[in-house]
Amino acid sequence: MDINNRSRVHWACRRGMRELDISIMPFFEHEYDSLSEADKEVFVRLLTCDDPDLFNWLMNHGEPNDTELQRMVALIQTRNKARGPVAM
Repeated sequence: MDINNRSRVHWACRRGMRELDISIMPFFEHEYDSLSEADKEVFVRLLTCDDPDLFNWLMNHGEPNDTELQRMVALIQTRNKARGPVAM
């Protein structure tokens, strides 16, 4: 997926699982544009992972084996926590 095609990345963020949407969508909306090109690539790669894995990682029930994905999960959690609760 092209990291510069914002609408495609936005579409890939929509997971259909409320818990994932609450974590991933706000991060995309508030943080994606400010990410480096390398971090955008890691974020898009994270979006290719299966929903159960994403859920477990974002809810601290495990972590990816890939260190770049671990860092991106931590970044999503940190930035979302700093922004506060999101009503959806």
